[in-house]
Amino acid sequence: MLQHVYERASMARYLTKLIIATDDNAIYSAARSFGALVKMTRSDHLSGTDRVAEIASTDGAEFIINIQGDEPLIDPATIDAAALSLLDEPEIQMGTLKKRIDDPAEIDNPNVVKVVTDCDGDALYFSRCPIPFVRDGSSVHYKHIGLYVYRRDFLLRYSDLPVGPLEKVEKLEQLRALENGFRIRVVETEYDSLGVDTPEDLQRVSSLFEASLLR
Repeated sequence: MLQHVYERASMARYLTKLIIATDDNAIYSAARSFGALVKMTRSDHLSGTDRVAEIASTDGAEFIINIQGDEPLIDPATIDAAALSLLDEPEIQMGTLKKRIDDPAEIDNPNVVKVVTDCDGDALYFSRCPIPFVRDGSSVHYKHIGLYVYRRDFLLRYSDLPVGPLEKVEKLEQLRALENGFRIRVVETEYDSLGVDTPEDLQRVSSLFEASLLR
């Protein structure tokens, strides 16, 4: 699965370097076996963002993209869209993605993180609850796609930002930026996140791979 993620991400046009960051020896060995650039990190990181920040501290890249290692169907164009979201916006320190929810069951699913944005496309809030709450009429809901792009200097400061009460109760690390007054640009995409967290997820993704090979 990791190899699929790496190969798909390698197809993105605007990535100049792709590094697998891990604290697991088995993952390190697997990544080396298919020729990936991989680096070991400390094992005491509280989040993936902290792990990425450790790697960024030894690299001079201006922009850093955090790609989840459990999404073997990641769309390279989606990675590019996230990367481009900050290029002409020097005051924006962080960017991410959203997708319109088509399955109504996802709106009430706490494992599907929802996001609402302002008129400029910046995040107002992320929540495991249905947002916005629809009192009258109808509304479009968006799910958060967990791919992040950071300006390097901001990423290196991120771990030192205080954890606020919203992040603590929602268990969503991106809320740390909002609670400390930073803007997050949110780009809409058609890519639907298919992370592999359970055996059922693995079977679903495997079926999609087999279907694509038969085309």
